[in-house]
Amino acid sequence: MEKIGIIDLGSNSARLVIVELGDGHFMVVDELKESVRLGQDMDRDGFLKPQRVAETIKTLKMFKRLADAKGVERIIAVATAAVRRAKNQRSFLDEIQATCGIRVNVLSEEEEATLVYRGVINSMDTPRGIILEIGGGSTKIIYYNRRCIINYANLPFGAVTLTDLFSDDGLTPEQQTDKIEEFFTEQFKKIDWLSSVDPDTQMIGVGGSFRNLYKIHRIITKYPLNIVHNYHFTVDDFVAVYEMVRVLDVEKRKRIRGLSPARADIMPAALAIIKSFTDYLHISRFSISGCGLREGIMFNQALPMTVERPLADVLSYSLSTLVKYYGCDEKHVEHVVRLAIQLFKQLRVLHKFPRIYLKVLKIAASLHCCGTHIRYYSGPIHSRYMIMNSGIYGASHKEIVLAAFVAGCYKKENLSPQDYLRYKDIIKDEDLEIIRKLGILLRIAECLDRSGLGMVTGINCDVLGDSVIMKTELAGDATLEIRQAMEAGPEFKRNFKKNLEIL
Repeated sequence: MEKIGIIDLGSNSARLVIVELGDGHFMVVDELKESVRLGQDMDRDGFLKPQRVAETIKTLKMFKRLADAKGVERIIAVATAAVRRAKNQRSFLDEIQATCGIRVNVLSEEEEATLVYRGVINSMDTPRGIILEIGGGSTKIIYYNRRCIINYANLPFGAVTLTDLFSDDGLTPEQQTDKIEEFFTEQFKKIDWLSSVDPDTQMIGVGGSFRNLYKIHRIITKYPLNIVHNYHFTVDDFVAVYEMVRVLDVEKRKRIRGLSPARADIMPAALAIIKSFTDYLHISRFSISGCGLREGIMFNQALPMTVERPLADVLSYSLSTLVKYYGCDEKHVEHVVRLAIQLFKQLRVLHKFPRIYLKVLKIAASLHCCGTHIRYYSGPIHSRYMIMNSGIYGASHKEIVLAAFVAGCYKKENLSPQDYLRYKDIIKDEDLEIIRKLGILLRIAECLDRSGLGMVTGINCDVLGDSVIMKTELAGDATLEIRQAMEAGPEFKRNFKKNLEIL
């Protein structure tokens, strides 16, 4: 397994991410971020300022020391808007090479947009979308459909540069954001193709400002999941946060829970960009991606084929990565998933669940045993926690929570109202029946591969009168598997109102 370091040198912050690569998968194992404000005050003359350069060099030396200490074998360093536009770019890059031993690749606008897109498209099951990525020195808009980029635009204004641009006019914080909204609306009008984007296209927000927006809203609403990726916002909810933030001065903003103090001065400008964008395109809701440029690099490194085309099945890839990372028995997991899917499809006449719940069952079946690595006897409880906190790609928050509870109750019907109360805004009372029934299907599937030897190769279910007859296809002696599966009979009858027979 190779360990690499990815350095993203942006206009506002510098970040080092340490990643383990292996067998077509990757996992982030460490991260360090520093606010360097490299793009600050650049608009005056186009030069990176000596103080900012010195701070960045100091940060990169620190990154290099950490990378060496962690056994990083190679570093991929990229720079974006501030360095791309800097008149003293060459001397800055030469100084980094000489003092830090790091070669920095300055991304073109197209390369940057492409990497952001790859980070999003390989981690979200959204075949058509418009990405708004707000950086410190630029704002990117990427429109894609059928998993292909249709158009992109790069505006040379970001949260840092806009804050600098509108800070010296003697305006109140609220007036400054009004000016930024007006300014950005005029910028959007210059992008010919933007007005033709279908209003139903999913908007996806990328960048630190969107992540901070999520953190603020999560605290306000007491949202139970600490998962920014694929978090959905209504524009009304966004506007409520925007109106709260933009009227405060910097010192008061620093006390807002969820807002990074290092971002307090530039957050109103970032939110003003979002406001003008949603107004201009008449957008009513948007989602946030926790993945962007850095993840685009990770996918390219772990899966070179994503340079040519995105992943066909985001969820399966994500689950496969986690199965490997948690050290689960891959053959057993694959077999349980296959049997669980057969049960779901063949018993649809009983449960009547739409196909979307097959996705929930697949997640639960893939990760049902990961919790046993913490403690065997309470494995399902730990599996539930791990599923909720694993950062699964290609699934909604509700699907993740449902899958977590399915995996947490599959061994026996141990549902507690207190367990669900915390997630009452995500799952509803009617979802409890779904969880119980999918949990039983998972239990039967897991029992039918109890030895992990694949003795039960398939299932054929018949619903006859008051009974369900499961006929097993065998590759050997499956006495253990069938006996274990039959122990789910009482629960099966209680929930499906049918007797269970396994042959």
